[in-house]
Amino acid sequence: MPSIFARIINGEIPCYKIAEDDRYFAFLDINPLAEGHTLVIPREETDYIFDLNDKLLAGMMVFAKKVALAIDKTMPCKRVGMAVLGLEVPHAHIHLIPINELGDIDFMKPKLKFTPEEFKATAAKIRAAL
Repeated sequence: MPSIFARIINGEIPCYKIAEDDRYFAFLDINPLAEGHTLVIPREETDYIFDLNDKLLAGMMVFAKKVALAIDKTMPCKRVGMAVLGLEVPHAHIHLIPINELGDIDFMKPKLKFTPEEFKATAAKIRAAL
């Protein structure tokens, strides 16, 4: 059975898309720690990020860098932090999170709530900076 991320890539589940190419896909996390919290995934459905072949993993980091730089330009933050947990969804993914201090990447914190209009506006800002 395809993961929720595979279903997002296939258009079966809507998302707030940031960027995509033939190998990778980026979209806003719907349970964000900060405005602009984005997930970067490979199109190839692989559970564990370190099971990706070296070329795909390296390319994913370069793709994530482009997205992170766009987030950094558009979201109020000191940096864009990156986290790889891999426990929530069985599909390799990177979290890109605007941060101002170390505690901003605490997945135990309550998640923020945004309206669909706010998500759309955030995605549009980030896309415009790519």
